[in-house]
Amino acid sequence: MLGRARNQRNRGKSVDARQLKVEAARAALVHVSDGMRLGIGTGTTADAFVRLLAEKVATGLTVIGVPTSERTAALCRELGVPLSTLEETPELDLTIDGADEIDPALTLIKGGGGALLREKIVAAASKRMIVIADQSKMVETLGRFPLPIEVNKFGLRATEIAVRAAATGLGLAGPVTLRMTGGQPFVTDGGHFILDASFGRIPDTRALSNALFAIPGVVEHGLFIGLASTAIIAGGDGIQTVHAARKPGSSIDHDVA
Repeated sequence: MLGRARNQRNRGKSVDARQLKVEAARAALVHVSDGMRLGIGTGTTADAFVRLLAEKVATGLTVIGVPTSERTAALCRELGVPLSTLEETPELDLTIDGADEIDPALTLIKGGGGALLREKIVAAASKRMIVIADQSKMVETLGRFPLPIEVNKFGLRATEIAVRAAATGLGLAGPVTLRMTGGQPFVTDGGHFILDASFGRIPDTRALSNALFAIPGVVEHGLFIGLASTAIIAGGDGIQTVHAARKPGSSIDHDVA
């Protein structure tokens, strides 16, 4: 009986989380206007947005979407959302995407779905980035969710050692593991591997970003600094809209030497 009750509670929480994602996606759709060049994110929350966007497209909304993953591209094609590429449409009006964690400054951890490189490229090509999430993704300090680090296949072990050393130099510690799927290393759309770094707490995201970018085998990491302009957060009390305190895009993920 206890097990059945626990399973019912867990299913209820799952349904609630799914519904909150839909509500956040619905609120973000208000920011999409006719003729927009739209970056479209990856993940379960972004999937909810794509489904709502497709309904608007079916009733006459005109947009061009640039997807951040093959998964998102396939869903857009299935639902009839017109697509382009960054080669054809290199400047975007708005990107809407989810996040794995969001701090009060709208610095993000992304990459749980494995699309962090393309997500960051698309976000950087956009005038604005709106993040959509349920309230569980808001944290005071990033790091509870393992930080995805996209790495080159060549020299994987050397890169992993360098990542651990960089973290140690910043007072960070925790498991750094190769992401697996079906017993094999997970491979990104760009043909890279992902290391998931469970540091627990990242008090200085800028310092970690710089340290990771100094490692030759690191292709990209899941810290999104200075990219999100707005977060739309759905919770039990409704929709909360959070704006970045500084102008998005005024800083980049790493310092220029």
